[in-house]
Amino acid sequence: MNTTFCDELWAATAEIRAAIDKMPFVTGLGDGTLDRAKFVYYLAQDALYLRDYARALASAAAKADRPEDIAFFAKSAHGAVAVESSLHESNVVDIDAWTPSPTCTGYTSYLLSVAHTQGYAELATAVLPCFWIYAEVGRALLEQAGDLAVHPYGDWIGTYADEEFEASTEQARGIVNRLADQADPATRARMRTAFSTASTWEWMFWDAAWRMEAWPFDAAAAPVAEDAK
Repeated sequence: MNTTFCDELWAATAEIRAAIDKMPFVTGLGDGTLDRAKFVYYLAQDALYLRDYARALASAAAKADRPEDIAFFAKSAHGAVAVESSLHESNVVDIDAWTPSPTCTGYTSYLLSVAHTQGYAELATAVLPCFWIYAEVGRALLEQAGDLAVHPYGDWIGTYADEEFEASTEQARGIVNRLADQADPATRARMRTAFSTASTWEWMFWDAAWRMEAWPFDAAAAPVAEDAK
């Protein structure tokens, strides 16, 4: 069996993915022992992240070179804000009351910078870890979670262990493989960097949730006063 470009990306980030699997946030999510406050923090940050992730997906749709790619990324952008947001709203009372954490801000800023400064191939690769890593984490947690109906985080696990989400992940991989096959060596190198960087941000996002990361100075997250506008 021939090794695909995505196979190479997956192998190159094995250390990052192994670290994610061992994170206390992820293991606590799987066995149901995760502190509820940490979970709510994570969901709020994830909801804020998805707003800009949807923008990156929409940018991928705008850059796409085939009609089926346009449809896929446009549908994925819609899903990020419409379908998955229901999971957050059912667990977090007022998402707009939250401020994006430093890590959330950094991750989304990275994705949007790729969207605005690089090509379609690099952007499609940068958004892939959010599909692929979540699908793998969801699948692994489903195997150990038991009955999701009684699991405290069963709704979250069910969302990312879903067959439709896995199908979307497979389609995203197919797009990246095709683009890599068409790309020159310099573009493929940038695609590798995009995947490893976004995968590292995924680890950082889970870690920030475990620490319930906050800005170091209140002013960083404070609203602008009316008389200062």
